[in-house]
Amino acid sequence: MVHELIDRTVKAEHINPFLSAAVDVFSTMLNCQLQRGPLALGTNFQPAHEISGVITLSGKASGTVVFSVEREVALCVAEQMLGERPESLNAEVADAIGEVTNMIAGRAKAGLEHLEMRLGLPRVVVGRNHAIDFGSVLRKISIPYVCPWGELTVDVGLLERVEETSGSEIRFNFANA
Repeated sequence: MVHELIDRTVKAEHINPFLSAAVDVFSTMLNCQLQRGPLALGTNFQPAHEISGVITLSGKASGTVVFSVEREVALCVAEQMLGERPESLNAEVADAIGEVTNMIAGRAKAGLEHLEMRLGLPRVVVGRNHAIDFGSVLRKISIPYVCPWGELTVDVGLLERVEETSGSEIRFNFANA
C-alpha cells in the first residue's frame, strides 16, 4: 500500500533560489533594480497583474512558476530586450516575458539541483483576471517586487516527492517556494 503525506511547511531552501533569480535576471539582463516586498502564502491562483509568464517544473519536485507583471513593466522589459519600445502588448512583448520567465526559472533551478528538475516550455497569458492552474499544489508563495517600471510578482508552488527507503511508503513534502 502507498501512503501519501503532505507536509505544508514552507522551506527557505526552495524560496531563496527564486528570490535571487528574479533580482539577478532583472539586474544583469535588463539593467533594472528590484526591491522585494513581503512574501505571502496564498491559495488564490489569480496572478496579481495583467501579463503572466508561466513555466512548469518536474523532477523530484513538480510545480509551477508564474512571473506576473503590470502592462508598463512588460513594455519596458520588451524595450530593454528589443532595443525599441513596442506600442502595445503584442507577440514580441509576450515573447520577452516568456524569455524572462524562462531565465528566472532556469537560474532558480540551478539552486535546486538536488531536486533534479526539468523546465517545461514557457507560455504567456495576457488579460485581466486570468487564473493559472498550479496542478496539485494547494498553496503558493507570492514574492512581490517593485522597480522603476512598476510592480511584478513571482508566484511559486512546488510539491516535493521524497521516497522513503523503508517499506512502501512514499512521502510528499509540500514545498511552497
